[in-house]
Amino acid sequence: MQQQIHPAYGPVVFRDRAAGTAFLTRSTLVARENAPTVAWEDGRDYPVVDVEISSASHPFYTGNARVMDTEGRVERFERRYGRSGGR
Repeated sequence: MQQQIHPAYGPVVFRDRAAGTAFLTRSTLVARENAPTVAWEDGRDYPVVDVEISSASHPFYTGNARVMDTEGRVERFERRYGRSGGR
């Protein structure tokens, strides 16, 4: 592996604004200048990245997903415009 070409890789806290949860992981986002920090449970300060949606708030992972299209698109098209008689 070549030296001095890879971004810095270290611990970062990702904070979900929608769910109010946070998790500590490793990322290359630690290399940002003037990144805000947050005190974690172990007493150390880590850079924090605020995200809008994570697995804690996404409808697919929380089980709150709604089916928006109960009819199939093809059936809706055929009902609206009729089936082509050319086939």
